Amino acid sequence: MGSSAFTLVLALALVAWVTPAEKKCQLSGLWRNEQDSLMEISAVRDDGDFQGKYLTRVTLAGGCARTSPLKGAQQQPSEGGWPTFAFTVRWDKFSNATTAFAGQCFVDAAGKETLTTMWLLREAVGSLEEDWKATRVGRNVFTRKRAPKGKILLSLSPSCEDASSPAP
Repeated sequence: MGSSAFTLVLALALVAWVTPAEKKCQLSGLWRNEQDSLMEISAVRDDGDFQGKYLTRVTLAGGCARTSPLKGAQQQPSEGGWPTFAFTVRWDKFSNATTAFAGQCFVDAAGKETLTTMWLLREAVGSLEEDWKATRVGRNVFTRKRAPKGKILLSLSPSCEDASSPAP
């Protein structure tokens, strides 16, 4: 009876130790969304600021996409909560557009990390009359992609000749 009670207490302690609320959601690392785009976030600073690179697999005109810089901030989570964050991507060298993402990081009971985001893409237009078509709205869900340490997006970025195709 004594060893059964000890085993029960040990099992309950282990279950309590691995509950999702106790798991931390870390933004830094490599992430992939359902469109197969990749995002690599550097370490999040103490003040919540972060930066990284984004490699989109989606372009408006089917042109060549390049790795683009991202900058953002993470709101420090309240006790027992998951962090919210926001970042912008400047579609560098191949588009005259910027996208703003806002989202939240979650960890499920099995330890799977997920970033859910909503985004606004603003594309440059030639006149005020075209303003109505310049902003797009969407949703992406990112999951952590396990990869070796270090900056790997540059090695995954396609080799592009100078392209001027716009991209989301």
